[in-house]
Amino acid sequence: MCHTSPMPLVWVTGNSGVGKSTVCDLLKDRGESAVDADWEGYNHWVERTSGQVVVDPPDPVPAGWLDRFAWRINRTRVEALAAGSHEKATFLFGTVENEVDVWDLFDSVVCIVVDDRTLRDRLLTRTTNSFGKHPEELAAALGCNEGMESTYRHFGATILDGTRPAAEVADAVLAAADRRTVRPGE
Repeated sequence: MCHTSPMPLVWVTGNSGVGKSTVCDLLKDRGESAVDADWEGYNHWVERTSGQVVVDPPDPVPAGWLDRFAWRINRTRVEALAAGSHEKATFLFGTVENEVDVWDLFDSVVCIVVDDRTLRDRLLTRTTNSFGKHPEELAAALGCNEGMESTYRHFGATILDGTRPAAEVADAVLAAADRRTVRPGE
């Protein structure tokens, strides 16, 4: 059931604010095939009831947004990425509610984790995007953070400490691809 391309496709996930985009950019700077799902069109807001994709979401989002809308990944886009990962390992960075829908496309999964204090500080002070600044978003992120490490460890993912220097986390992501760890659920 493993991804069939000769080079691994690696899902790098973790809570919003753990440093995924920073590590993705570092890997790109090193010449690696790294994709930020949030910023490169793989993820989108979807109305929970109708399934309608939100083309132009408000920023910042209004109160109640997370109750009405879900952040989801587009399987077709991930399939295309998997089909094209023949030259070198490809790293897809993101966090979505429906990631179980694409797990079968990955050879390995890496989860970056941080403690609650670090997460709160990063979300409230980051300048790259506004997610986490709204009290509902911050509460949701902190609520997800509690079981993140144990959940992904249970699934067999490689767990990385996101409080380490970003270059060290990037090195560890590369090492995880070399090990081709088991996908979640296997």
